[in-house]
Parts: sequence; C-alpha cells; structure tokens
Amino acid sequence: MPTMSSQPPGSARDRLLDAASALFYRDGITATGIDAIVKRAGVAKKSLYNHFASKRKLVAFYLEARHAEWLALYDARLGKASTPRDRVMAVFLAYEDHAACAYEHGFRGCGLLNAAAELPAGDPGRSVVREHKEQVEALLATHLSDLLGGDTQQAYALAHQLAFLLEGAMARAGLEGGSDCLYQARQMADDLLAAL
Repeated sequence: MPTMSSQPPGSARDRLLDAASALFYRDGITATGIDAIVKRAGVAKKSLYNHFASKRKLVAFYLEARHAEWLALYDARLGKASTPRDRVMAVFLAYEDHAACAYEHGFRGCGLLNAAAELPAGDPGRSVVREHKEQVEALLATHLSDLLGGDTQQAYALAHQLAFLLEGAMARAGLEGGSDCLYQARQMADDLLAAL
C-alpha cells in the first residue's frame, strides 16, 4: 500500500496530493481531471507523472491519506480515553472530529466511501476502503472485548452492530452536511453500552 513520504512541506508532491485531496472530496474522483489538479497545485503536468505515474496512483495515495487522517484523529481521542468504554467512544468521536474538519464546500460524508462509490468493482482502491472499515470494526471489537471481560464472541458481534450504526450515521451526516447524526449515533452506542 502507498504511504505518505516525509517530503518537505510545500514540495510539488505535497501540493499535488493536497490539491487532489481537496478536489476529489469536493467534486469526486471521476469529475476531477488531471488539468484541474495541476492547476490548483501550481505545478506542471509532468510533475504529477514524475511523482504518481498515473491518476490511479494519485487516487491510491489520496485514499491512504484519508485513512491516515482518521487514524490521527482516533489516536488523539484514544490518548484521552481511560476506560474500555471511553475507548469505544473514541472511535465515534474520531468520526465526529472528521465531520467537523473545515471542508471547502462543507462536509459530504466519508471521503473513503464517496471514493468507493465511484470506483469500479475490483478496483484496488475499493480494497483500501474496505480495509479501513474492517480496521475500524476491529478497533471497536478490541475495546469491547476489554469492556466485556474478554468475551471476544460477544465483542465481535457487538462491534459489527456498532460499525453498522456508525456507517449509517456517517452516510446520513454526509447528506445533511454536519455531525449531528454522528453525535446521535454515539449517544445510542453509549446507551447500549450502559445497558450491558
């Protein structure tokens, strides 16, 4: 999988990835052409191909960057969590934080799911999105297992339900352009955990 390199800020590569990220999220992958990306980045078209080889490679880096953004938000929330229940809530709070980020034309939902909806079946980018969603569910299961005294079977079943709740809330939040649905989903999850 592609990973972000440690290029200096403002490098042509970083500007291209930043431009692509903003345009892919705002307008969609299919609607965003190479010319728009290089114009926004302020670099020559050759520079794009020197760094990414193709638009498809650029999309792969974009998806990895979206995943890394969410992980950073989750890690920040996890660092403040002191109990297994708090750690479960950290997953939900990271999604709320992601929805609250400053987007050019407002929040449009999960950038990974938006991208997956545009990519054809079998596209490697869809695997990146699926892996992200599976990792989120696995994080929930780990924290739930701690909460449930090591009952992994119940933890995985509950993690599956909470992941569905979270994804539904994320899709609805994207339609509504805000994080209110995510807040409501977190409250529902918290009420469910309180009843265990």
